[in-house]
Amino acid sequence: MGIQYSEVRRISPLAGRHRRYLLAPAIALALCLAGVPALADPPWGNPTPGSDGLNDPYYPKDGNGGYTINHYDLAVNYDPPTHNLIGKATLSASATQDLSQFDLDYNGPQVSSVTINGQAAQFKHAEEHELVITPPMPIPNQLPFTIVVDYAGAEPDTAGNGWTYSPSGGAFAAGEPHSATTWYPLNDTPLDKATFTVRATVPNGWDVASNGIRTSDLPLDTDHHVVTWEERDPIIGYLSTIAIDKFTRLEQTTSDGTPLESFFAPGAAQNKQALEQNLPKVIDFEEQLYGKYPFTSGGGIYVDTNLQFSLETQTRPTYAPWTDLDTLVHENAHQWWGDSMSVQTWRDVCLNECFASYTADILWPERIDGKDSDKLYLDTLARYEKQHRDIWSIPLYDPGAGKEFTTVYSRGPLFLHALRRTIANDDVFFTAIRDFNENHRNANASIPEFRDFIQSRASQDLTGFFDAWLNGTTKPADQYLYPGSLHNHAAPQELNAQPLPDQADWPYGVGDRKGQR
Repeated sequence: MGIQYSEVRRISPLAGRHRRYLLAPAIALALCLAGVPALADPPWGNPTPGSDGLNDPYYPKDGNGGYTINHYDLAVNYDPPTHNLIGKATLSASATQDLSQFDLDYNGPQVSSVTINGQAAQFKHAEEHELVITPPMPIPNQLPFTIVVDYAGAEPDTAGNGWTYSPSGGAFAAGEPHSATTWYPLNDTPLDKATFTVRATVPNGWDVASNGIRTSDLPLDTDHHVVTWEERDPIIGYLSTIAIDKFTRLEQTTSDGTPLESFFAPGAAQNKQALEQNLPKVIDFEEQLYGKYPFTSGGGIYVDTNLQFSLETQTRPTYAPWTDLDTLVHENAHQWWGDSMSVQTWRDVCLNECFASYTADILWPERIDGKDSDKLYLDTLARYEKQHRDIWSIPLYDPGAGKEFTTVYSRGPLFLHALRRTIANDDVFFTAIRDFNENHRNANASIPEFRDFIQSRASQDLTGFFDAWLNGTTKPADQYLYPGSLHNHAAPQELNAQPLPDQADWPYGVGDRKGQR
C-alpha cells in the first residue's frame, strides 16, 4: 500500500534508469512503519521543496516549481441556494526534481484532505494562495504522481475576481489574470498548460457550462444530475471556467463543421438572436486571418451579472450583459491570441490584447464593413489628440504590474496597423503573424520573440520602429507614426465618429471599450 510509481515505464528515456526503483518507495514506507532502517539506495538523491512561485515579473508567487500538471479532473457539487461547493480535484502531475515538498495555488473553500498516490499527505496554507503539501515520501525526479485534494464550504462572491454569483442564485468563474484559485487548486501559471475535465453535480433545473465539449449529462438521483465537460486541448487557469445557471442553450456550427454551443442566463436572453447569429461568421472571418480555429469547439456563456468585463475563457468566452458585436469579435480573436498561444510572462500581454483589439477595431470594419483602415487609424490618433488622451506614457511591452490592461486596448491596435504599413506588404504581414501564432500553438510566446520573428520576415530594419511603439513612453516619431502609405495621409480635421468614452468609464485604465479583456 505504499506510493506507486509504476507509470514510469511510460517514460521510455528513463525506463532503464528507474526500473530498479519501481517498488522502492512502497518497500521504504513499509520498512519505515515497521521501524526498520530505510533503504540504502532510495530512488531520489537530495530531495528539496519546489519553489513557491515562478518569478513572473508582475506576479512572482504565481505558479510553482518542482512539478508540472498534465491533467485536471474536477468533481464539484454546487448547491445554488446555499452557495455551498464540495470539490474533489484530481491532478495528474510529473516531478521535475527530487521533490520533498511542493505548493499548489489555492484560496477556495476549506481543504479537508490531500493524498499523493492514495497516501495521506500533510498540508498547510501559507500567504495569500499557497497550499503547501508534504508528501509521505519524497517524489523522485521525472516520475508521475497523482494529487487528490478534497475541499468544501460556502463559496464567497469575488464579484468578478473568480467565483461570482448570478442574480438567479447560480454562479460562474471569471477573472484575469487570476480566477481559478477560488474554486480549485492548481499550478496557476501560463507556463503550465494541461487538459481539463469538470464533472459538476447540480440540482435538476440547473445547467452547467464549461470549456471544451459537453460529453455527458446524466441523472444522479431524483433531484440531481451530473454534467461532464472535457477540454482536450491544453488550458491555463484563468481561461478555465464553470458556469451554473438556468440557461437557454443555442447550438450552431462554423462553415467547416466546428460545433458551437452557447449558454444564456435568464437575464441575458435578449442577446441570443442579436449576437449569436454572428458567431459562425466571426469565427469564419478570423480563420481567414489566423488559420484554422485552434480548438474542437466554440460558443459563449452569456451571464446576467453586472460584470465589468467580458473574458476570453477558452472555447467559450464569458460575456457581460453589455456585450456587442465588437466584443464578440474581440473575445473570439483571443482564442488564437491568448488562449492557444499564451503569454510567456504578463509583461507580454500585448500579444493577447493588441491582436484582439486590432481584429475588432480595424480588421473587421475594414474587411466586413468596407471601411478605410488608414482613415480609422488616423481618426483614432486625432481623436486621442483632441481629447488629450495620453496613450503613450505606458509602454506596450512591460507596462508594469497593475497596468497590463490599459494602453494595450488603445495604443495596441494602432501599433499593429503602423507595423502593417511599415512592412508595406499585406501578404508578408498577415503570413508572418499567422505563422508566428501557429508556431506557438498550445504553447507560450513573448514580445521579444515576436520582434525577432517579424524582423526575420521584413525587408527593412524594424529596430527603431519596435523600440518606439513597444518600449517608448512618448509619441513615436512621425516616421513610425505615419509610415508607408500613411505618409500621404493628413490627419483629419473634422471627426464624424462618436467621441471616445471618458477615461473614467474604463475600469482598468486607458482604453476604448468597457471592460473587454
